[in-house]
Amino acid sequence: MPDVKRTVKIITTQRIIDEPSQVEGFPMRKWSIEIWLLDKNGHEMMPNCFEKATYNLHPSFERPRQTFRKPPFRIEEKGWGEFEMQIVLTGAHKGGDHTLDHDLNFQSERYEATHQVTFRNPKPDLLEILRESGSGGDENGVRGKGDPRKKGNRKDKNVDMEKLADGLQKLTEDDLLQVVQMIHDNKTNETYTKNDVENGEFHVDLYTLPDSLVKMLWDFTSSKLEL
Repeated sequence: MPDVKRTVKIITTQRIIDEPSQVEGFPMRKWSIEIWLLDKNGHEMMPNCFEKATYNLHPSFERPRQTFRKPPFRIEEKGWGEFEMQIVLTGAHKGGDHTLDHDLNFQSERYEATHQVTFRNPKPDLLEILRESGSGGDENGVRGKGDPRKKGNRKDKNVDMEKLADGLQKLTEDDLLQVVQMIHDNKTNETYTKNDVENGEFHVDLYTLPDSLVKMLWDFTSSKLEL
């Protein structure tokens, strides 16, 4: 499976409250943090691709480690000091942990910070959730290749394998996620695939795919592009 990148937005709000502070000159404040996901148009949406968020606060807090399981994973606390914290976002459907460094400061009453997270080899269920947010980072590539001599007797002569391979590389990220899932769901033991993690590419030998899957990919790609 290709890697998928998404953009996370951290929104912090804070204000001075009328409570005694432990340190003179540093008033007590109430602050909150929420985690959001940005879609391909930059709009905020619920971060359903994560199952929980764990905040690692300054050791002086009564509860320095707090976990929230309901998006947008809002935390509310009180304090007088600024500090660096770590926020660990755990991906849904075994999507791995993603650690973000966050600076809690009192320069503005509301401020935002964005981070890019990468989901390594996401499972089909997670891919389905990620598809809802569309493009959120670098697009991943599907590279189709193969030796026509391996399988020159295809039943469906209407499929041009070279055009299909070229078309797959031109699809949008949303469409590529569907292609990868099609291959995953319909491949056979003869199917050759390779995930190039370093370059964020998914390689498939089209000539090792069953005829029905090739036709499925052709129909899907030709519905999106002029092949």
